[in-house]
Amino acid sequence: MTPVDARAAGAEVAAELTAATHTLAEAGIASPHVDAELLAAHVLGVDRGRLRFAQPAADFAERFRQLVAARSQRIPLQHLTGTAPFGPLTLAVGPGVFVPRPETESMLEWAMAVLDRVGAAPNPIVVDACTGSGALAIALARHRPEATVIAIDDSAAALDYARRNARGTDVELLEADVTAAGLRPDLDGRVDLLVCNPPYIPSGAELDPEVAEHDPHHALFGGADGMAVIGPVVGLAGRWLKPGGRFAVEHDDTTSAATVDLIRGSGLFDDVRPRPDLAGRPRFVTAVRRADAERE
Repeated sequence: MTPVDARAAGAEVAAELTAATHTLAEAGIASPHVDAELLAAHVLGVDRGRLRFAQPAADFAERFRQLVAARSQRIPLQHLTGTAPFGPLTLAVGPGVFVPRPETESMLEWAMAVLDRVGAAPNPIVVDACTGSGALAIALARHRPEATVIAIDDSAAALDYARRNARGTDVELLEADVTAAGLRPDLDGRVDLLVCNPPYIPSGAELDPEVAEHDPHHALFGGADGMAVIGPVVGLAGRWLKPGGRFAVEHDDTTSAATVDLIRGSGLFDDVRPRPDLAGRPRFVTAVRRADAERE
């Protein structure tokens, strides 16, 4: 490509980005320029930072405009690109699975630190309850390849994505309901770390169209107060964790205090702490399994 051709190609991409940003802004997209750039990078097959150097094919404008039109209808960006970033991972996502959010990366960082702490088990057993796309389980398995990592979800559709994302790891996928009594008694008293990002949005909450119309409701809503799944998961943690084992569960912005009270009230945990996400909002609670508490 000659310098003149390169300038023309760059001008074409720039013009399309300007028009797309305007279209997405009018549609109410919160980050129209970023979304336009990510869609363009997807069509061009380059990283977003390399857009100015990309060489668009003849059909670039048509393909790009189709994606912009779909995004303006509030179809999630991740469904259009087929991927979602999460910590060190790029995960396959789409209709039928909850799209992992940056807010959960704070819990991932905490969990990685737990597995790295002095005195941590050399071959830990880790459980990711309500795994969805496998985000937490796979990130932790890649962080500690010698760990036994079990990822649980009751959605076959979600586990299809998790299975695809888990290729190249030894993550064990289990289709099961974490609220069911007596689940996996073989894990009783053996687990070093249990993490969970459950359905926790209170019923009736107002959500953006990308969430309300495209994320599976089963993965979003946790009953009238958002706590319907958190309670049983606290029970699982009490049963599965070994003495000193660590537990973390994500919750709605409005239920941090209720989650803390629930975990403390079980009498099974010490060091119960509310923790914020990267934006400073209350996001998850962590706890340590007591050695002297009886198992349920």
